Amino acid sequence: MEQSPAPARAAAVPVDAPSPHDARRHPHRLQGSLFQPIGDEGRAELVERRLVDAITRGHLAAGERLPPEADLARSLGVAPVTVREALLALRGRGLLVTRRGRNGGSFVADHADPLSFTREAVRAASRLALRDLGAHYAAITGACVRLAARRADPSEAQQIRQRMQRLGDLDTEQRRRLLDDVQIEIVALSQSARLTREQMKLQAEISPYLLLVAHESEDALRQGEHLAAVADAVEAGDEESAVIRTELMVDETIDALISLQVRLN
Repeated sequence: MEQSPAPARAAAVPVDAPSPHDARRHPHRLQGSLFQPIGDEGRAELVERRLVDAITRGHLAAGERLPPEADLARSLGVAPVTVREALLALRGRGLLVTRRGRNGGSFVADHADPLSFTREAVRAASRLALRDLGAHYAAITGACVRLAARRADPSEAQQIRQRMQRLGDLDTEQRRRLLDDVQIEIVALSQSARLTREQMKLQAEISPYLLLVAHESEDALRQGEHLAAVADAVEAGDEESAVIRTELMVDETIDALISLQVRLN
């Protein structure tokens, strides 16, 4: 059986509301996962696609500076010329801007608003596609929290729960990042490296939709309430409650997206 990866033990580290400066020096988990190696098939188009996803999903925020080309190439496992070609394409699309001087580099354009990108994605998606996204997320996350409730030490869930105490003091984007990290850490308590990696990919995909729902909702803390209840169920070893609350959170999210789609169209 594979052992739990690093995120399971990160729960003990307190998370405060980050300043913009700190947020850029210490990327959250989902952003860090974006800079994993691409591999032998690493072409400029793949680098471009990964960076576009990072920007449109909000994992690279407007005004944020990208790592230097050499560092980015090394992280992605491609040649510097490949990164340079991808960055050139992104500048042509207006998603990146170049600033000269001592503090210069490649920056995400100020108008790159992930909420706008996500609204357009919701407007263009079919209801079947949105329901399918929810079904996939609920299936994987539900299996993960079931295992977490079965295998986790209660003290680990307590540490995660403590991280959420300042949720109400954070702005919408900071709250989303904290909840993404907490969701991954709960899943990591399943002690399955494979499932945790799959959750990280799914979380990166659905995170912009969760952010959009929270932004459009009158109850921006609702998602946090769901996740807190999941953490409580994991601590209590209550597998069924953990799964049921996860499914309820997903159902509410997808229903909210479909209602928004109706308004947009």
